[in-house]
Amino acid sequence: MSFESNEQAAGYWRENLRLVLKLLAVWAAVSFGCSILLVDVLNEIHFMGFKLGFWMAQQGSIYVFVSLIFVYVAKANALDKKYGVHED
Repeated sequence: MSFESNEQAAGYWRENLRLVLKLLAVWAAVSFGCSILLVDVLNEIHFMGFKLGFWMAQQGSIYVFVSLIFVYVAKANALDKKYGVHED
């Protein structure tokens, strides 16, 4: 990766860190919030034959985590193109 200036590199890493923190916040909210804090409320809803709180703890948070990986890849590629450091 070759940046044109230190300011450009700092801007890139600032945006990248902001993206990572947002995605980690979503992951934490889903895995901790839905699987632990809101489990009793979610268990009143049934999803695919299971209580939703149980399903979120066992499967849903994993699906969200994998989805966040794909979101990160797409957003990071867009960020790379914005700063001109993408791979051809």
